[in-house]
Amino acid sequence: MANLTGPQVAFYGQAPSFGYPEGVTIADFVPDTIKDMVHQHWYKFPPVNPMWHYLLGVIYIFLGFFSIVGNGLVIYLFIRSAPLRSPANLLVVNLALSDLIMLTTNFPPFAYNCFSGGQWMFSAFFCELYAALGAVTGVCSIWTLGMISWDRYNIICNGFNGPKLTMGKAALMCLFCWAMAVGWALPPFFGWGRYIPEGILDSCSYDYLTQDWNTKSYNISIFVFDFFLPASIITCSYIFIVKAIFAHEAAMRAQAKKMNVSNLRSNEAETQRAEIRIAKTAIANVSLWLICWTPYAAITIQGVLGQHENITPLVTMLPALLAKSASCYNPFVYAISHPKFRQAITVYMPWFCVHEVEHKHEDSKSTASNTTTQDDKA
Repeated sequence: MANLTGPQVAFYGQAPSFGYPEGVTIADFVPDTIKDMVHQHWYKFPPVNPMWHYLLGVIYIFLGFFSIVGNGLVIYLFIRSAPLRSPANLLVVNLALSDLIMLTTNFPPFAYNCFSGGQWMFSAFFCELYAALGAVTGVCSIWTLGMISWDRYNIICNGFNGPKLTMGKAALMCLFCWAMAVGWALPPFFGWGRYIPEGILDSCSYDYLTQDWNTKSYNISIFVFDFFLPASIITCSYIFIVKAIFAHEAAMRAQAKKMNVSNLRSNEAETQRAEIRIAKTAIANVSLWLICWTPYAAITIQGVLGQHENITPLVTMLPALLAKSASCYNPFVYAISHPKFRQAITVYMPWFCVHEVEHKHEDSKSTASNTTTQDDKA
């Protein structure tokens, strides 16, 4: 063991030990201005290793950088490139805008707190505002993903028989997402629910620990309307998309068998079938969404049900970090990975060294329609 001298020995006594003195809790580091906002649950836990504050601060800086670059790029290309200004891509831009606001408003205060001793350094009102901004952007992003999923289902499964998405309808969908987000973020300011410091107390979020009916009813409502419903829309949409794709594949194989040919696609040997690409993308989309948002929803439900024994500071912070990481991959999954966005990057941002050429599909009419849909959508 290292030979400690000076203030360390004076503080810890003659027998040096690493860590905090017995009885110190994570709440002891909170400024007096917001101490009344800290739930009693957090007083049971000792301070986390300071390494966690620095690590989370660095991670949030990286998340903020990639979110700003990725979502900013999507918005910039939508504004510059006329071919990208379609109703489906308006939903993509709404998602990018929500994700951009989420990280630009959340990561600077959080990173500042992490590198300033691991405590909330701002006022009580800013704690509530920080939590409300996270709530608004999180709910808006979730519902926008729900709208995007429904639109994909409508086009891929219904084709020309489904209702056509227009710019007006897309704008109304975006307005609905923001209305849901703002509408559900405001009640804690008026007495229904509450925003409080959470986890390692570097950040603020919903109060899902208090067991009175006022708080529990708010959290149950949030879970139902802002997680369960959009999650159901997203999951069901992609399930139907995958089922439709494989049904189409079966029909194509049956038709080829009747015509006594190996397949009905002239270019199948050269490129992967568009339907399989769409199915893989659909599975990846819903899997990523569930991976990012389900852990935090599970923590919230545990709190509402009074099962607090497993809700520790780090167990709370890591799912919140995972949920916010969605704002980094969304622009790549829903926009930048698709050919038309890459074509716009090739034209307007050549220094990105992306060289995407416009492909001419010689596939069947159904395949071409599905491929175009996948390329245009988020």
